Amino acid sequence: MGYLEAEKRLEQFGYKQELKRSLSFWDLLIYGLIFMVPIAPFGIYGEVMLAANGMVALAYLIGMVGMIFTALSYARMSEAFPMSGSVYAYAGKGINHYAGFIAGWAILLDYILVPALLYVVSATALTGMWPAVPGAVWLIIFIGINTVINYFGIEFTARTNKIFLVFELIVLAIFLVIGITAIVTGVNGASFSFDPLYNPDTFSMSVVMGAVSIAVLSFLGFDAISTLSEESSGGPKAIGKATIYSLLTVGVLFIVQTWVAALINPDFKGFENIGTAFYDTATIAGGEWLGALTAIATALAWGIADALVAQVAISRVLFSMGRDRKLPHFLAKVHPKYKTPYVSILFIAVISLVVGLFFMGDIGILTSFINFGALTAFLFLHVSVVNHYLRKEKSGDFWNHLVFPLIGFIIIGYVWISLAAQAKILGLSWLLVGIIIAIYFAVKKKDTTLDI
Repeated sequence: MGYLEAEKRLEQFGYKQELKRSLSFWDLLIYGLIFMVPIAPFGIYGEVMLAANGMVALAYLIGMVGMIFTALSYARMSEAFPMSGSVYAYAGKGINHYAGFIAGWAILLDYILVPALLYVVSATALTGMWPAVPGAVWLIIFIGINTVINYFGIEFTARTNKIFLVFELIVLAIFLVIGITAIVTGVNGASFSFDPLYNPDTFSMSVVMGAVSIAVLSFLGFDAISTLSEESSGGPKAIGKATIYSLLTVGVLFIVQTWVAALINPDFKGFENIGTAFYDTATIAGGEWLGALTAIATALAWGIADALVAQVAISRVLFSMGRDRKLPHFLAKVHPKYKTPYVSILFIAVISLVVGLFFMGDIGILTSFINFGALTAFLFLHVSVVNHYLRKEKSGDFWNHLVFPLIGFIIIGYVWISLAAQAKILGLSWLLVGIIIAIYFAVKKKDTTLDI
């Protein structure tokens, strides 16, 4: 389906083409890679390594497999419903308006808080290097840069993405070359083994899945490609391909870099500071300069590159929900010149600033909220595929429309169960608020479209 047919399909659902269709398949692929951050494990390596009893590569492998099935469900639904809104639109059209609202409410927990988390992590990293500059200053600088870039158009954002992707891949290549050399030469007693992938002495499925529930944070972002459905020049087919290819690419990169790091420093219980575990490992492999390079790269990748595309994603979800009047309608305003949902972009900038300042000293709660929201939305997505294609469309393609979504649901469900108790308590409380809002508007207006 090309973009012209996609625009016709969009009109069939009662929408008009407002956003600019200018993103190629490669733009979408780069967007997904940037959102997931090829060097994402740098920032949470210590937490995953410790939680997995050293089998950090296995945690990322399982996470990638689970996300592949979720990516396939995104591809199927983006073909059926070529519109912005991600899982909110898919659950709404694939199941019903109520399910769509709750799924959208769940993914908001992910998308709204992700930029704030990225800003806080980056600000904290830079504050550690330059204590004289308060974290709040870095926070404002990052938010200001990203808001300006996103405000002036999706093409500007796409060009910026390419620059940052090249930078991240160069840093990763430097680490891998030096890291593998360190292993070959036996630095720190390093030698090749399969222990980071599977160690029978420390293996426990419950332990590994607990680590996976943390590692999935690195994969969050491939799903955001679907929010650009109305800006894809290649139509929904390009959305599905970019989603799957970006996930597979970063999955392999995650496994390789964490495997190398674990071989250089296999003592997962010996980290002095779990938050700087990767940078300390890089220092062992190549010296202080490599540790500093990986730390700075993480700050820039999370605080600008990743946060930049995160702001794009959430602004499109807010635009879509505002257009449907399931959130205030002013969020659907499009800039007459730049064709961007500028009100949503400015709104998320303010939210990121407030949330970032509030959680500057504690990213644990933010991470828990984000993972709960994403995984809950993914469960809705898999159900949407089965309900839309099998029940409504009477599809006979049981592999794509039943088996694969079911496998994805089971894997994501297992990871969801493995989330920390605090994450589930806070997340379910958020969902309860969403359910109450849905019931209130449905009863007050006696309207299942939940127009706000």
